[in-house]
Amino acid sequence: MAISISGRERKFWNFSPGFIIVNLLIAFGVTFSSCPSCYMSVDGLREISDSFLISFCISAALSFGGSKVENYFDKHIPWIHYPVKRLVFETLAYMTYAFCATYILIVLFILIIKQTHSLETIPWRALIPETKMAMILALGISAVFISRSFLVEWRKAAIETEQLKTERYAQQYQSLKDQLNPHFLFNSLNVLSNLVYDNPDTASKFIRQLSKIYRYVLDVQQEELVALARELEFAENYLSLQKIRFEEGLQYEILVDKNKTGFLPPLSLQLLLENAIKHNIASMANPLKIKITLDGNVLVVKNNLQIKSSIPEESAGIGLSNIRKRYELLSSENMSVEEENGYFIVRLPLLKLS
Repeated sequence: MAISISGRERKFWNFSPGFIIVNLLIAFGVTFSSCPSCYMSVDGLREISDSFLISFCISAALSFGGSKVENYFDKHIPWIHYPVKRLVFETLAYMTYAFCATYILIVLFILIIKQTHSLETIPWRALIPETKMAMILALGISAVFISRSFLVEWRKAAIETEQLKTERYAQQYQSLKDQLNPHFLFNSLNVLSNLVYDNPDTASKFIRQLSKIYRYVLDVQQEELVALARELEFAENYLSLQKIRFEEGLQYEILVDKNKTGFLPPLSLQLLLENAIKHNIASMANPLKIKITLDGNVLVVKNNLQIKSSIPEESAGIGLSNIRKRYELLSSENMSVEEENGYFIVRLPLLKLS
């Protein structure tokens, strides 16, 4: 998860007025701490001008280099996934850069500005202690960059977590909306109105099952996971309700041990069953056959394919997408969907409570 830097921040680290002012202040602080009296006279200012210049150049180089090191590690070793590795590698990389950049600037300053030595006479080893102050400054700059980078990435991760929560609630709402959509309610009431006069006993059974379905929806709408046994009981009620509507046009089997432990996202079975009925022909001549089985720790929902000639475009894939996204939010397990030998098969891994 790499943290991007805004355009304003990039501009700052590319020698903007703000960048220059900050490093001028750092150079002032370094030179003032070494010679406060030098700022009290013109001669003193002349005496300290060279030190001020090299301090500014080193500070600017360290600040600019720090931003580049930070950008590189943001892309390759994010804080969220590798905090210790990031801290060690970024610190080592930056301090190595700081030493090399400082040493090179000191050498160039002696050769070009001061002109006190040539390449043949310059005391290479004696210049190493001259980097001490710059390395102390580099430690401070490194702490600032590391703290800033960590806080920015932590904030981004926190925002993404909240976004995922919002998406999860939106998906829960979508699943409820799919369940309680006017089309489903209209069909249920239409079947019920016919049964009331033709078969009062069946109508009574229909009403009981319909009430169980909506009671279940109300019970699980705030839950992230529900027990397999509850989902299977709901699936039985839902299919029984549809059986009254389609009669022999719908055939189903639920071959799962009700004592099997495990959890599913709520209403996931209902969405699969509703999709199967919505997208396939279910008639006496061509019955829709639905089978729910268990393969190890995976629930398998299977139906024969006999796709309707016209399916509302806006409804295609909504249920499957809903379930897939909830699995992505809740675990590392993924549902699978495939068509095989004239059957549509969906596999739902059973989850555990965290």
